[in-house]
Amino acid sequence: MNVRRSAAALAAIGVLAAAAPATAAGQSPSPSPKVAIPSGLYGKSDPTYDGVWRQSLTLIAQRTLGYRPAAQAVDWLAGQQCASGAFAAFRAAPAKACDGKVMADTNSTAAAVQALKAAGGHDDAVGKAVTWLKSVQNKDGGWGYSPGGASDTNSTSVVIGALAATGMDPASAGKAGKSPYDLLAAMALPCDQDGGGALAYQPDKKGKPAANADATAAGVLGALGKGFVAQAGRAPAHNACAKAGRPTPAQVADNAGAYLAAAVGRTGHLQSALPGAKDQPDFGNTADAVVALAADGRTEQAKTAYDWLEKNAGNWAAQSGPAAYAQLILAAHAVGAQPGDFGGTSLVRSLNELGPAPAMDSAAHETKKAERSGSGSGLGVWWFVGVCLVAGIGVGFLLSGRKKRQP
Repeated sequence: MNVRRSAAALAAIGVLAAAAPATAAGQSPSPSPKVAIPSGLYGKSDPTYDGVWRQSLTLIAQRTLGYRPAAQAVDWLAGQQCASGAFAAFRAAPAKACDGKVMADTNSTAAAVQALKAAGGHDDAVGKAVTWLKSVQNKDGGWGYSPGGASDTNSTSVVIGALAATGMDPASAGKAGKSPYDLLAAMALPCDQDGGGALAYQPDKKGKPAANADATAAGVLGALGKGFVAQAGRAPAHNACAKAGRPTPAQVADNAGAYLAAAVGRTGHLQSALPGAKDQPDFGNTADAVVALAADGRTEQAKTAYDWLEKNAGNWAAQSGPAAYAQLILAAHAVGAQPGDFGGTSLVRSLNELGPAPAMDSAAHETKKAERSGSGSGLGVWWFVGVCLVAGIGVGFLLSGRKKRQP
């Protein structure tokens, strides 16, 4: 899947080959879902492998744009939580207690933490989820997709985002003297190696890391202590990979950002690295790279990649659903672009149509009024355009997806 990091979850269950074709531009729509789409869940495709993920991204995107998610949508997400505090990718019968057949995972749980924290009013659920995440941390400081699984860059990074969303310093989350940042540093390739500065998803069977653009984009945000939402950061000290014996988290992020900048600089986008897949542009990873590059202060390269998406990613988003729209909206937010005018399409409206409409947050409404009459800043214009688009149509908007892509 080209929707953000959902490929690993599918691959882990052995269904990647069946799912991948539906994500490429020009392909036919996905088959009818095997399960009924619950009321309150965004999207029309089968939620078995990404229901919680896509719902979480939807709620996060809504709050990022200053809207209050529909109670029905938030309640659906909160209702997916197990008594342990964990979340699985999707539970068709959430009224039933979680048992050994429920495959709880760190990615769904960490995404739900960020979404419920952003939505507000679910501190108990958020606290239980964070407690569960800390309980399944590995001794190397990282997390794997499943409890007890080998740590990987993507899972570790999304958990860092969850911890940061709750106000916790991720560096304080330690196990056996290791923090999540130690795991990310261990996954970073030395500057003098092929792919130097990039991060690996996991080391290969021989223990050797290999550059992975998907993991690198996730790792930049993780090393910066950020979740899904980011804006332009301070420009890095070096444009190229800088050697360091024991790189700090900031150095890991800057070196990874340099790798991404070079990767998108050649074509404006990243290529798909799914095993056995046809060589093609990877829209989802490119959207993630936009956010990562912006967060690392590489705004020129971030805008170049965003411009490419604006010209080419429309069909992909329409076919892939709320997760894809969410990624593009978050990319627009990162570079200060207008999600209401994405190559002539409104990402806001398109996402809006996939689930219950959110309401305009009263505080955000007052802020927007002040922006309309005052500063005239780029950010104020961006918020104003988003409000006008949504208010003029009478609806709101939303998002979702996640995981591994080995080269």
